[in-house]
Amino acid sequence: MAKNKEEIKESKYGAGDIQVLKGLEHVRKRPAMYIGDISSRGLHHLVYEVIDNAIDEALAGYCDKITLTLKKDGSVTVTDNGRGIPTDIHPTEKKSALEVVMTQLNAGGKFNRDTYKVSGGLHGVGVSVVNALSEWMEAEVVRDGKVFFQRYRRGVPEANVKVTGQAKKTGTKVTFYPDKEIFKNIIFKYETLEERLRELAYLNKDLSITIRDEREDTKKEEEFHFKGGLVDFVKYLDESEKSISGKPIFISGERENVQLEIAFQYNESYNESIYTFVNNINTHEGGTHLEGFKAALTRTLNNYGTKNGILKPDKITLTGDDFREGITCVISAKVPEPQFEGQTKTKLGNSEVKGIVQSITGEQLGNYLEENPSVAKKILEKCLRAAEAREAARKARELTRRKNALEISGLPGKLADCSIKDPAQCELYLVEGESAGGSAKQGRDRRFQAILPLKGKILNVEKARINKILENEEIRSIVTAIGAGLGNSDEFDESKIRYDKIILMCDADVDGSHIRTLLLTFFYRHMREIIDTQRLYIAQPPLYKIKRGKNEYYAYDEGERDEILKSLKIDKKSVITNGESEEVVEEAPAQAKSEPKGAVISRFKGLGEMNPEQLWSTTMNPETRTILLVTNENAAAADKMFRVLMGEEVEPRRKFIEENAKYANIDV
Repeated sequence: MAKNKEEIKESKYGAGDIQVLKGLEHVRKRPAMYIGDISSRGLHHLVYEVIDNAIDEALAGYCDKITLTLKKDGSVTVTDNGRGIPTDIHPTEKKSALEVVMTQLNAGGKFNRDTYKVSGGLHGVGVSVVNALSEWMEAEVVRDGKVFFQRYRRGVPEANVKVTGQAKKTGTKVTFYPDKEIFKNIIFKYETLEERLRELAYLNKDLSITIRDEREDTKKEEEFHFKGGLVDFVKYLDESEKSISGKPIFISGERENVQLEIAFQYNESYNESIYTFVNNINTHEGGTHLEGFKAALTRTLNNYGTKNGILKPDKITLTGDDFREGITCVISAKVPEPQFEGQTKTKLGNSEVKGIVQSITGEQLGNYLEENPSVAKKILEKCLRAAEAREAARKARELTRRKNALEISGLPGKLADCSIKDPAQCELYLVEGESAGGSAKQGRDRRFQAILPLKGKILNVEKARINKILENEEIRSIVTAIGAGLGNSDEFDESKIRYDKIILMCDADVDGSHIRTLLLTFFYRHMREIIDTQRLYIAQPPLYKIKRGKNEYYAYDEGERDEILKSLKIDKKSVITNGESEEVVEEAPAQAKSEPKGAVISRFKGLGEMNPEQLWSTTMNPETRTILLVTNENAAAADKMFRVLMGEEVEPRRKFIEENAKYANIDV
């Protein structure tokens, strides 16, 4: 909560609070070490680093308004009304503390617990890295009744910090333009930034965050301020689901300087959606705070259900998974000294946090169940149905194993496997349709490429329990081919994954998009490990073939098609557009053949229209193909989108279609 002016005056925050850990010379040489990569993901990470500084001021109670502006010239401005970065002379560096913060790696007040009791920025790399990777940056600080300014070029100050005016308020304004020498494509995605800022506003209910887009083609502005905090967050995530527990259950408390807030509710879906944060950092890999919540939820519900005769352990024993079916939950912990572990350093490791979360959750949830017996009964009845479905799924899996044991090979009969057995070198194509599957089998490199043709559309797993999912032949074939067992369960064994890449190859039409979405839904809900370990890809077959004489060129969209025509200096008047199959293209009109500067363009309607050689050269050859990696950068946004597109509720899907229909490219 923002502090009043009297409280702010009592807090000393000066140059002496800025501690320095030197070393900036490697940032420009090895940017990926500091921001992950130099693609779109790394570009947006620059914005998050600057935002994190403002958020730290909000966590400390000195800032209640942040504004992010995407400028016309491609630069980004972040403004906050916090205390302002100190500008007096640093005691050891003998220069303005503002310059120290902006130009030296890991310099800042967040390393001093008297300045920031909790900080999300500890997890980051600092605004100095943003400065080093920017063509230019400007910092404007308002404090002590004055306006201070400094400009930098690729991390180096152009001049000393100077006073440019007077002002009564306080705050910091940072504007930067990413360096074209580092980033190939400097285009900030409004939607990507919007999701992150909305998330931060939910996590900090006293904070108002505005995103403003001043670019000519996309002018828009939104303000995020959610007084309900995590309760509003859960409602937003569950917007397309029917709640069975009424309004979200809210738990909060503080012990041993650890502040905890949890909001959750149960819906009619069959999915578990839990999101955890520590000091506003999204802990994708969970950690001790998640362990504490799960333990408390299982124990408290089990004890209540047994005591009130709803659960009968002698008939069926419920597991933790049963108690979490259909739950949507957000956990936010503020930890003074967070220790992060895991593959991506997003797993909380503080052992004491588990007991704190377990204790607070157990006490408050127990009280809630006693005070709301009707809601408690609905929740436990759903847990019982989940247990019954799990037991049916277990029997189905055992039946499948017994069946495979009687066969020479447990692999699907229609799988054309590769000859190399080293998973690190192998890839599996999941191909839409038998026809395309046949072409892919003939065109592939049999040494390392396996092909599994899929017949029709697989089951929409968003609307089905696990026992029904395992009855679907196509899903069983996918799981068996991958070889590691069904994901998101104790039986999944990552070491048994048979392929380093699993590539979805579908037609570029409406049906193909639907099948691809069904497959993505399945992997997201039941094989998340494949996504998290960066093994899932989407093939990009070309949309157009441009034939000029004996030469053929392929384009993956309309823009690339026009670029090829331009590079070949082909007048559009001499182009014959042919939307039929490949056979028709080969029988192009004579005038196109007699015109040396002419061309015939064909639009592929499906993968099956390509012969094996074309499919190999355009879509499967590792040296020439384009494949898109499927990532899970924003799990909450992905979860919500799958619910909207694939869930039971029609109204959210209709709303999405109405808002986004103008972006669709549909063949008539």
